[in-house]
Amino acid sequence: MCGRYAQYRDGDRLRKLFATVNPPPNIQPSWNVAPTRLAPVVRRHPETGARHLDLLRWGLVPHWTKTFADARSPINARSETAGSAPMFRDALAHRRCLVPIDAFYEWQVTPDGKIPHAIARQDDQPIVAAGLWEGWRGPDGVVIRSFAILTTTACPALAHLHERMPVVLEAADFAHWLGEAPGDVAALLRPSAAGFRVWQVGTAVGNVRNDGAELLRPVA
Repeated sequence: MCGRYAQYRDGDRLRKLFATVNPPPNIQPSWNVAPTRLAPVVRRHPETGARHLDLLRWGLVPHWTKTFADARSPINARSETAGSAPMFRDALAHRRCLVPIDAFYEWQVTPDGKIPHAIARQDDQPIVAAGLWEGWRGPDGVVIRSFAILTTTACPALAHLHERMPVVLEAADFAHWLGEAPGDVAALLRPSAAGFRVWQVGTAVGNVRNDGAELLRPVA
């Protein structure tokens, strides 16, 4: 968890929502964002400190990785240990980001197999996950910017699906998480108190080649 999600808001809507200053990138809507794909994140520009909306690769590649082929590229980071784990601690201290998610998928384990479900906010606002980002430069000078999503213990409404969930931030938390305002970052790494909708979806979401709005269609 979290291994797949939907993000279909365009760049202009995300720019207004997060008050980013750069021209929005060409964001293609996706109902099946999978690891290694490019996805929009909001981060502070490392030189200006301004909020930027950028496309980053899902799967964190630490800056100290020697070769890209050897990179582990984790898509999630446990919030309880990120501050001490060599893979994440530098990014947690200096490179935090916001990951907009319209809905994420979770597979419930049952005696009949794994059943996919979609989870979204009840208020129809995007789920904004706490993320970490990195920039890795290859020997040829190519830079790959990547991110991972922090997870925490699932809130009671979602615990029947999986024991973990993304760390979900509210609008009042954005400036603290990005480092624009002082605040207790560790206090944000908690299960969400937001209201969520949960519904069963079809198994087509399990194939990364499937990508369309029908993936979020409820099934009986």
